[in-house]
Amino acid sequence: MAKSIFALNRPLTPQELVERRRTLVRLGLAWLAMMQVMMFALPGYLRVDAGPNDSLEVLDWAIFLMNWASFVMTVPVVLYAAWPMWRGLAKAISQRRINMDVPVTISIIAAFVPSAIATMTGSGEVYFDSVTMFVAFLLTARYFETRARQSVDLIESGQMQSQLCDPLLNRSDRVATLFILVQLAFSLMIGMVWFKLSPDHALTVLVSMLVMSCPCALSLAAPISLAAAHATIAAYPSMTGGQRLALFEQTRKVTRQNLYGSLIWHVLTMPVAAVGLVTPWVAALAMFLSSAAVVFNAWRLYRIPHDVRDDGSACSAPVRAGEPV
Repeated sequence: MAKSIFALNRPLTPQELVERRRTLVRLGLAWLAMMQVMMFALPGYLRVDAGPNDSLEVLDWAIFLMNWASFVMTVPVVLYAAWPMWRGLAKAISQRRINMDVPVTISIIAAFVPSAIATMTGSGEVYFDSVTMFVAFLLTARYFETRARQSVDLIESGQMQSQLCDPLLNRSDRVATLFILVQLAFSLMIGMVWFKLSPDHALTVLVSMLVMSCPCALSLAAPISLAAAHATIAAYPSMTGGQRLALFEQTRKVTRQNLYGSLIWHVLTMPVAAVGLVTPWVAALAMFLSSAAVVFNAWRLYRIPHDVRDDGSACSAPVRAGEPV
């Protein structure tokens, strides 16, 4: 009996084993690059137009070198670690529909391409730390969701997929479609205004808007809730049918909270970025906080039914994992 999303109650197929190894390599690469790039970005955050000129020259030279180092570390993250997202984008294009990978890849392009240009020209802002953090966090959430799904046996997984997973993921895609269209239209309009009023700051504002409005939290809403539900079923497969229905309903409720809560967050923060009051690194921090809030809210679902008996019946009162029963 599996007791967590890291324990399996069935052997993985050869294809699943290969995909798991590739996922772990991508995940490790993304986290390693993220930690290194965040260290490389520190001189740029510390720079102020004060102090002796020779000190600023040394600092600018260090920033130039760190930007190139960040660029070298970020390229494999974008091209290899984020490959599942590019694959999802290709699928969306072939099917002529919008999925969660569309806004994700748009945000990666919007942050990476200007950063690469700024690095090569030696002027402008770079956002490599935001790119690597975004990819690492998304890959981590998807890995947890996959492991939780694999911890449930095949029959249970199929039933949950048809009753819960598919409807929630389809709803997330519909919400994402509307959000993406509104986000892109608003960002383009504000970007055009800034290019007319202050061309020097237009790109920074546009990237800040895209980073802050990046649907990281939105893309995590359904998968992370489903991961928590899968983990609960894996921990106690003898849950009654009524308890599973209650868990499914609570999962739907939490997913709606995450979906529309993240949308409200974006609606409230986008105007702040639009007027130029937010720098890209603050936007990245806001994106991280919204994503963390979605994760913590979703994992409230991981509750273990109290007093599960061998005959498959159980009391209805749940307790949190790890609490005495």
